[in-house]
Amino acid sequence: MLKNNSILVGLLGGSILPGISLFIFLYLLKGSFLILNKPGIPYLVAIALNLFIIRYCFKQGKDNTGTGMILITFVFTAAVFLLKLQSIR
Repeated sequence: MLKNNSILVGLLGGSILPGISLFIFLYLLKGSFLILNKPGIPYLVAIALNLFIIRYCFKQGKDNTGTGMILITFVFTAAVFLLKLQSIR
């Protein structure tokens, strides 16, 4: 998948880890899994893993793919902040 250098590939590749974490923690565990009473931690782990993949893309010269991954990671981070972390208060 990382052979192509396009923003669309970055968007698709960048949505894999957040999508998996969203599926696991919302549907399989039904929101009952909290790490240290922090509901955003599992999603932030997925975002951190995405950042390592973004770094790999830029080192390999796949600038467009890295840009697409940055876009989807930013959107997912904003969604987690607005929907999960703000609902605690």
